[in-house]
Amino acid sequence: MEILIVIFLLLFAVLYRIKKGESLYKFVVVQGTNIYNKYAPYSFKTVHDKVKELGQDYTKKQYLTQLAIFAGGAFLISYLYFYNPIVTVIYTLITVALIPYLQYLRCKRIYSEFIFEQIQVYVTNTIMEFQTTQSFVKALEGVYASGVLQDPVLSDVKMMIDLAYQNGDIDASIDYMNRKYDFYMTRNMHQLFLQITKEGSRDTTDVLENMLQDIDLLVEGVYRDRVDRQNFHRQFIQYGLMLYLLVMLIQYLLGIDTYLQMLDNIIVVIGLHVVVIFNSYFLLSGEKYYNENVGAE
Repeated sequence: MEILIVIFLLLFAVLYRIKKGESLYKFVVVQGTNIYNKYAPYSFKTVHDKVKELGQDYTKKQYLTQLAIFAGGAFLISYLYFYNPIVTVIYTLITVALIPYLQYLRCKRIYSEFIFEQIQVYVTNTIMEFQTTQSFVKALEGVYASGVLQDPVLSDVKMMIDLAYQNGDIDASIDYMNRKYDFYMTRNMHQLFLQITKEGSRDTTDVLENMLQDIDLLVEGVYRDRVDRQNFHRQFIQYGLMLYLLVMLIQYLLGIDTYLQMLDNIIVVIGLHVVVIFNSYFLLSGEKYYNENVGAE
């Protein structure tokens, strides 16, 4: 009876949207976007726009595939735990509601990796330009005009140039960039240029060459770390999913009839809810850590 009620409600929602001339997919996407834009961090629009600009945003087909996998997986797992269609639908809806948050985490990781790559280009090219011009501001102008940078780093380099001419020194420019991009290699390079500027001209060829080599080693370590993290992330997801499916082993050992009888005990049901929620929190926390702590430096 409960299954029939749930099916009836879902069919009613689908038929109502079809009658109104609006597809169910469009309705879900529009409503989800409106809610997410209302409560999501303000920076998400900037991050998402850059991900789309980089060509790394999901296509409509990929979004639908992700939706189907999450909804289908949540439906199957929750039904195997509780054999209750109402509880199953609730868990499925909660899982689908988390998809925009996971998309935000993914976009944030891609954006962070993009920023790191841009900072690497900024530092490397500024050093090489300085070796030719022997002027930090002229080096910045050369990097800005070279076309190797993209926004937002490109605009920030322009801001550094403007601040240098406005104040007559590079202190404000360096302070601005250090606060905006708190990376070891930017602070190290900026500190060197401050010393050169304040102590006067001197031969810096060897120092700058050593700094370039250090940057190469740092970047190599970062990309190696990314590969290791991707492999660990894949294994982590597989492990988390296997924890969900342990209930199938329990049912196999006890027998399905015995398991169904146990579900009449409220303590057992509460325990199963705790297991599902704890494992979901474990997976979500791991996903958050993987996407936010990109290990840039």
